[in-house]
Amino acid sequence: MKSTSIRRAIVPGIAALALVFSACGADNEGDGSTDGDGGGSSSLAGELNGGGASSQEAAQGAWIVGFQDENPDVTVNYDPVGSGGGRESFISGAFPFAGSDAYLTDDEGELTAATERCEGSAPIEIPNYISPIAIIYNVEGVDDLNLSPATLAGIFAGKITKWNAEEIAADNPDATLPDADINPVHRSDESGTTENFTDYLDAVAGDVWTEGALEVWPQQYGGEGAQGTSGVVSAVGSGTNAIGYADASQAGDLGVANIGVGEDFVAPTPEAAAKILEVSPRVEGRDANSIVFDLDHETQEAGTYPIVLTSYLIACPSYPAGDEGELAKAYLGYIVSEAGQEQGAAEAGSAPLSEELRTEVAGIVDAIQVG
Repeated sequence: MKSTSIRRAIVPGIAALALVFSACGADNEGDGSTDGDGGGSSSLAGELNGGGASSQEAAQGAWIVGFQDENPDVTVNYDPVGSGGGRESFISGAFPFAGSDAYLTDDEGELTAATERCEGSAPIEIPNYISPIAIIYNVEGVDDLNLSPATLAGIFAGKITKWNAEEIAADNPDATLPDADINPVHRSDESGTTENFTDYLDAVAGDVWTEGALEVWPQQYGGEGAQGTSGVVSAVGSGTNAIGYADASQAGDLGVANIGVGEDFVAPTPEAAAKILEVSPRVEGRDANSIVFDLDHETQEAGTYPIVLTSYLIACPSYPAGDEGELAKAYLGYIVSEAGQEQGAAEAGSAPLSEELRTEVAGIVDAIQVG
């Protein structure tokens, strides 16, 4: 089995403004537990600032609303500056927590720096957001599309250029494919989605896709560039015979391809995406508070969608006495609670963590010390 991982900093080219959601609910009582309904106590008050991966933006918006509904005197801000920016701000102490599409390593000294920031203790790294990266398409007359790994790689590497090419026809024997040029759309900005997608291509079809995992699309492969996920979705939707890649929650009414896994073709559902963590090994040699995965893109496990973005929360195992640590613990507790995971799935289309994994990460958050 060939397992791969995303390790480098992922920083989108444009940092968006911070998300600020006003409290909108009644004064509900909560116990701060992360093993059931989640949420913090209504006695909590103050402002919590965090940020990082833009992939989590929609889910963070949902979690903020849910958390503030239970804690109306708390304001939570999440700034989707990108994974690298989030990690940098966490390490500097500007953020008490961060979201990241990559776990910390010492390739650029980040893990050591984060340990120093946490006063000598290894930082917490826990999965909180799983989403399929959908292959979106807009081809007239094609309502269902299957793509094997090699075929998908050939399209985005510029080696398969016609929709009725024999490789696509072999995957779709019952489809009426047009004799038309393929218009592949990619991200023009530095992107965690691009790196996760190209990491998949590298793992499953390295003889076709020869550039490895990249944050920035290689210009020699051509295609149409678009800024951000919304730009790719818009370009595919308004384009002719177009295909692209984007977070599945933002695919809208566009067609989404089924991807070959073993003998089957699997659709990008949240449930199928969540299964990849069940079949992927954890990174060895990590601290007990670090639950990070080397995604097994080559899995043959039935019903598993293999093109997935897994995002993490980064925090410290202890904080000085004060509101910031209390709020960070309570908010992270809500995110990994059953209620929080359901909120993210319902409002942002993310895949909930399995109950076994959710319980494990909730225990890590519960153990955060404040004061």
